[in-house]
Amino acid sequence: MKPNPKYQKASFVPRSILQTLEKLKQALEPNAEHKVVEEFRASRQRTISSLRYLLILFIVPFLVNNLFKTFVIQPLIYKFWSQEPSKTFLNSSQEERALTELKRFERKIKFEVLLVKAPELSSNIVEQKVKDEAIALSRKYKTESIDAAANVFADILSLLSFIILCVFGNQQLTTIQLFSTDLIYGLSDSAKAFFIILATDIFVGYHSTYGWEIILENTSKHFGLPENKSLISLFIAIVPVVMDTIFKYWIFRYVNRSFPSAVATYHSMNE
Repeated sequence: MKPNPKYQKASFVPRSILQTLEKLKQALEPNAEHKVVEEFRASRQRTISSLRYLLILFIVPFLVNNLFKTFVIQPLIYKFWSQEPSKTFLNSSQEERALTELKRFERKIKFEVLLVKAPELSSNIVEQKVKDEAIALSRKYKTESIDAAANVFADILSLLSFIILCVFGNQQLTTIQLFSTDLIYGLSDSAKAFFIILATDIFVGYHSTYGWEIILENTSKHFGLPENKSLISLFIAIVPVVMDTIFKYWIFRYVNRSFPSAVATYHSMNE
């Protein structure tokens, strides 16, 4: 098998000229047409196989997560949680949110009475309404706590299923890697530069701070972890900086070697 011109070692002759000469050489071969057809069929088969396995890598963990969470994990946790009726909140953040909602509800009742939007209520009725709201909030946050605890086990099972698919699908992963390589090399220099800028701006750009805050807050809520503003601020202060350094090193060390014109376009677009 002839070496792919995409992976040739660096030389004094520009890579574009080498690729052009290689394509011209292949076009002049007697069985060039047959080779083109075979390469097209192989490329199509590789694309179909890659897309199929990518769908499997996405769908199987998703199904494992939802099915086990709904039919196995949540019922077990609910049964265990029901044995402790006083257990409502999984962390202090949930309790603070519940108290805030309850105070807001109580102030809303008083505000509506003052604006004559509701008939004047006795203190006993107001107290009963607040009590009913407290019970509703208790049920709400108990369900949220059960869901958060179930998310931990369901996500672990999803991760295990994904790892198993990767271990036993080594050949398919190689096909996906080849497909990704062909896809990347098929992009124009402007497209490569665009995606590099898009990735860097999303993860380490000026406005990425707000995105990281939302991701970390939702992740904490997803797993039932207490919200820690100091830890989130520390994470945002360190991780994007480290990622920015890694991005720059990756561009300098690897991308600049494989796609020098794309890097030049990237610097031009970034200026």
